[in-house]
Amino acid sequence: MARITVEDCLTKVPNRFILVNMVAKRVRQIREGSEYLVSSPKNEDVVVSLREVAAGKVFLKPENELEEELSSMEQEPEIEPETEPETEKDELAAED
Repeated sequence: MARITVEDCLTKVPNRFILVNMVAKRVRQIREGSEYLVSSPKNEDVVVSLREVAAGKVFLKPENELEEELSSMEQEPEIEPETEPETEKDELAAED
């Protein structure tokens, strides 16, 4: 199989910094159990990921989807307030 280069992938991705992040994320997905999207026997996960990008199988999410995902992650989770413990006055009133 021919050698894969970064230049092969840059036709699909706008710049090499984005490419590095895409490939790193894809490698993590593969190592967590995702299936290969291209046939690439006996290659390391990084090489497989580069081949997937060059083949157009891995791509960037549209910017609006990324913004929605980030905004949903930035929202603070709703926390239900705990019931406040009884105050000393309530305890004294109960004793009388």
